Amino acid sequence: MSDADSELEELRRKKLEELRESAEDGTPGADGPDGADDAEGQSATPDEPVYLEETDGFQSFVQSHDVVLVDFFADWCGPCKQMDPVVSNVAAETDAAVLKVDIDANQRLAAAQSVRSVPTLVLFADGEPAERLVGAQGERQLRSLIDRYA
Repeated sequence: MSDADSELEELRRKKLEELRESAEDGTPGADGPDGADDAEGQSATPDEPVYLEETDGFQSFVQSHDVVLVDFFADWCGPCKQMDPVVSNVAAETDAAVLKVDIDANQRLAAAQSVRSVPTLVLFADGEPAERLVGAQGERQLRSLIDRYA
């Protein structure tokens, strides 16, 4: 396992641990994978990508945000790794929630979403798929796409 893979695995482990702790003690993270609900019932938009841990959480995450960018990726995929900083910036600097889905860990979900190559990015608006991009994308293109639906 490379240093980057080890680092990624450690980040995932820490995030999962934080989510479990918040669910146990009733802090805002207990309302969902990304934080507390706002006054309109929508979840607060996370400032960093959220990694899908359980396939069951996909639909609720997509429906709990107005605009969601789903990044279907694989750890072995070079272009996916190149997209990591782009996707992180999009999560931090736009109104879209970003959900990362490992296609190897979530094969049925990837198949159900017709993901045939990675990276595949699917933009959901109001819980419905609105746009699909295949291959590495630039940050400007993703921001423009999100702005159309936000």
